[in-house]
Amino acid sequence: MRRAICTALIALSILCSKAQANDNEERLLTLRLETRLDYQRHWLDGTTVKENTGFEGKFINIRADGNITDNLSYSWRQRLNKEHSDRTFFDATDWVYLNYNIGQWSIAGGKQVVAIGGWEYDRAPIDLYGCSVFWNNIPCYEIGASAGYSFTESDKLTFQFCESPFYTRDNRDMYSYNLLWNGNHGWFNAIYSINMIEYLPGRFINYIALGNKFTVDKLTLELDLMNRASRRQTFLLKDISIMGEISFRPTEKWNIFGKMTYDVNRSGSDADMCVCSPERK
Repeated sequence: MRRAICTALIALSILCSKAQANDNEERLLTLRLETRLDYQRHWLDGTTVKENTGFEGKFINIRADGNITDNLSYSWRQRLNKEHSDRTFFDATDWVYLNYNIGQWSIAGGKQVVAIGGWEYDRAPIDLYGCSVFWNNIPCYEIGASAGYSFTESDKLTFQFCESPFYTRDNRDMYSYNLLWNGNHGWFNAIYSINMIEYLPGRFINYIALGNKFTVDKLTLELDLMNRASRRQTFLLKDISIMGEISFRPTEKWNIFGKMTYDVNRSGSDADMCVCSPERK
């Protein structure tokens, strides 16, 4: 049985930027240093868990972005405090890719964010405090290619083909097929996706992820709804996640928010590698 955990976080974020061009010109290089330090206190049934209480350095990243030509751009983010699981520097690379724009089309290739919908998933980890079970267990940076089409100024569809987040070192020949819609319509913004992800060779799990953001003046509500299903299981509402965050910005530098997440898997299947079923067969 899971027990309630109460965590208090105080975060300090530092962002340093340097550009080698004037503001009105295309920048060849924008370099950032990102870091976050937390004070965390962890209670379990009213008792302080000492090994998980105190100051901790959560993130220290280097990020570089720029435009090589008017149409060709690049982006790279490297985590300096992330362990390398296979002794390669590339494991700690969140992403590194080239993007080429051709009118309403864009084509990108390299290590990318796996195109899954939802506002919690979309936000940088350094900006999140308390996340869903799904978010904590999904590997979200993989090698692949994508093509996007902006069919209006406010709407873009992106198709991505990439490595499966669930590949193993012994079997990298597993893939993910993702279709993502980004919509920006004033008070309503969306990040929706349909995903077919190979979790075992030849076996797929499907995601339907609906990320909704509603903004009225200084008040914002983010509501993510996700359904997961695989072959031979009830498709809807057996394996789901709901993430909700409401925030109020009295000024540009202050953000007061409250958040809730709910994850459940009653499918009885072993297909979901992020939110396990207690009835797994």
